[in-house]
Amino acid sequence: MKKLLFLAIAAISIGTAFAQERKRASPRETVENENVKVTYGRPYKKGRVIFGQLEKFGSVWRLGADEATEITFKKDGTFAGQPVKAGTYTMFALINEKEWEIILNSELKQWGAYGYEKIKDKNVLQAKVPVGKTPSVVEQLTIDTGGDGLTISWDDTMVKVPYKF
Repeated sequence: MKKLLFLAIAAISIGTAFAQERKRASPRETVENENVKVTYGRPYKKGRVIFGQLEKFGSVWRLGADEATEITFKKDGTFAGQPVKAGTYTMFALINEKEWEIILNSELKQWGAYGYEKIKDKNVLQAKVPVGKTPSVVEQLTIDTGGDGLTISWDDTMVKVPYKF
């Protein structure tokens, strides 16, 4: 009986420790419409300069926090003017001051962009889009699937990736 009680307590302790270890630093959100679904981590600005300092120009970014952002197209269409097949992809961006290169990659379940160099041969789409400014500072990274494109807004930066289905 003591052995069974000990095993039960040990299992609960391990389960609790594992749950605490997996806690994300940023909330995870899913936004979607009838054709597109995006799941991403939503970090906060917290007084930082995001683009050019926290996220360096010329670097590949996971478009969020924690796990890399995943985008699902529910049917074939175009994304940033290029054909895209229905399916789920990891979405990255090569960020620069005046334009971003949006990247869709077939390798799912990536943690950040740390392993991007090892999987870049699985890119299925790369397209450049212009960078704009937001009317006011956006505290928490926001991705919107409304209208005729995907809008990414954070800090004072906004990027819109057009799509058609």
